[in-house]
Amino acid sequence: MIYVFFMVLFAEMAIILLLMFKTPLRKLLILALDRMKRGRAPLIVKSVVATIFTIMLYQIYNVSHMRRRPGDAIGPTDQIILAYQMLEASLIGFSIFLSLMIDRLHHYIRELRMLRKKQNQTPEGGKNNAVDEINALNEEISRLTAKIRRLESENANKEKKIKSAEMDSGGLKNQSEGFRVEYERLQSENRSLTDGLRTIEGTLSNSGGKKDK
Repeated sequence: MIYVFFMVLFAEMAIILLLMFKTPLRKLLILALDRMKRGRAPLIVKSVVATIFTIMLYQIYNVSHMRRRPGDAIGPTDQIILAYQMLEASLIGFSIFLSLMIDRLHHYIRELRMLRKKQNQTPEGGKNNAVDEINALNEEISRLTAKIRRLESENANKEKKIKSAEMDSGGLKNQSEGFRVEYERLQSENRSLTDGLRTIEGTLSNSGGKKDK
């Protein structure tokens, strides 16, 4: 499931990059997005997003429920499961955010096109207002782009923390295995000492009985 979310994230990032730069592919992509917003397609997209959002809420609930447990009750396996669910919830949330960014970028690009058409049709006196609106929209796109980069950086940091937690849980598992082996060795030595003491006691009792005779 994680690999599917990574593929979705990379696809959404590629779509955002195509929308940001003026290329022939951007025109085809805008046409495809326009068709997706017609008919029943928006309802299907909203249903899919709602389902993914429900899965994210379920993962967040599981993470919060596991974190409420005492520290002794969480074993290495539970820590790995917790890290996996945290990564999955983060990827789902980031995917939903990128889908919203794609929708907003598509909307602003259409607005820019409409403003440019109006600018070409209006006289020279009305061009300044259109230019100001275009500049404002460009600033909004730049702000959203910076926000996307910041979220990508935060997601990378979260992945590093999760990998570190997985490595720590693996070390704890190896340490517990060493403790178990040491415990079994001590039990074996204890049994050997007990058998030796019993042998000595039997020898002493036999020698004492012979002296009494």
